[in-house]
Amino acid sequence: MPVPVPPDAHAVYRRYLSAVILNSLAHADVAGLHPTDLYALNILELNGMMTAGELAEQTGLTTGATTRLVDRLVHGGYVRRTIDTADRRRIIIEAIPDPDFASADTFAPARRRVAEVFARYDADQIEILLDYFRHATAALQAATNETRRSARNRD
Repeated sequence: MPVPVPPDAHAVYRRYLSAVILNSLAHADVAGLHPTDLYALNILELNGMMTAGELAEQTGLTTGATTRLVDRLVHGGYVRRTIDTADRRRIIIEAIPDPDFASADTFAPARRRVAEVFARYDADQIEILLDYFRHATAALQAATNETRRSARNRD
């Protein structure tokens, strides 16, 4: 039998998502990047190199908008374009590792405050939280794809 969901769960979750989004916007602003550029850079750093088409699919941008995004990231020194050694017609986009950017002081407040939250939990509870994040990530990615398909079908 499913566990009853508290009546304010939806509002709590929406506040959490809003805080995550606002924090990401602040990071992008301080880094001098457009929020979508920071998001794309995050995708590349987490998933590894990919084609511009794959990046477009991951971000939900058009191929033209993705080309401009990659141009900005190349110009800023965040990514590079390389030729796929298996298929020289394909261009691969890869993040340029930058330990200074990843450990930038702008991320310190979020890391510190989230660490304070995690300190409230024991190892088993942290594993449950991480399990939630893993499953919620997959659920939100599926919901995003479903929403995009639905929007395309309306057009």
